[in-house]
Amino acid sequence: MELRQLHMFRTVASTLNFSRAAEVLNYVPSNVTMQIKALESELGVRLFDRLGKQLALTTEGKRFLVHVQSVFTKLDEARSAIHNDEDLRGTITVSANEVLCAYRLPAVFQLFRSRYPGVRLIFRSVPNQELKQTLFDGASDVVFLLDESVLSTQLAVEPLQKENFRFFVAPDHPLTKLPELQLEDFRGEVFLVNEKGCPYRTMFDRSFEKKGIDDITYLEFQNAEAIKQCAISAIGIAFLPEVTSKAEIERGDLVALPWEIPDLHVYTHMAWHKNKWLSPIVLAFIEVAREVIEIEEG
Repeated sequence: MELRQLHMFRTVASTLNFSRAAEVLNYVPSNVTMQIKALESELGVRLFDRLGKQLALTTEGKRFLVHVQSVFTKLDEARSAIHNDEDLRGTITVSANEVLCAYRLPAVFQLFRSRYPGVRLIFRSVPNQELKQTLFDGASDVVFLLDESVLSTQLAVEPLQKENFRFFVAPDHPLTKLPELQLEDFRGEVFLVNEKGCPYRTMFDRSFEKKGIDDITYLEFQNAEAIKQCAISAIGIAFLPEVTSKAEIERGDLVALPWEIPDLHVYTHMAWHKNKWLSPIVLAFIEVAREVIEIEEG
């Protein structure tokens, strides 16, 4: 078993595609396929299920990936021990949902890359409800969650800032004409929301159910941009974090309704596994994330 094979396996497990993995590794796809088959033969198990052109990690593959990640973590630890922090080298993998990716993290990535150009930064957009699992699987070094208070005995979770959610509508929406809104005013309205399973969608449903309003019409979307565009087109009321709609508010494309969503306490959290060794690269990234978000809020 060679380190090169382990590196190939980790890359294929990340991309779940031989061609994309070969492109990342600068190999021909047939070479990657051959090395993975050789690794499977040596281990005596199948690491991937081949479903046509699509790959999926087997149960054995998932278990093996955890140990392979540990091997590379130890290698990074060894490299860091013989280099100065000012000349950081290596790779860090960060994951977040699409909202934080688009509206919170670009400035973090920009500052981190400017300070540590020798570090390879890998970012993965992952649904919010799957992010914590990537830490347990070793697929991410640091994740950013948009959720209520997160309690975990195995994860270190740091709330960075509170995220305010609002209802946004087109400027000519009838509700903008009312001097004061009551809960009953929302009956019969169409709400533009994320799909079920998203934490803040669950909070949204909970807040209305507490008030006994269950005859709500939903249009469900996978991303904030689609929700905003439909609200601008007067299709319905968008339910989104304020940070997603600052530009549209400034341009006059959207208006925030004067309504506070009760019992909704959502934060942007940064998390990592407590048992994972925090390399100088990871520690540097954590500090940059804190710094940038602090500047934005200042």
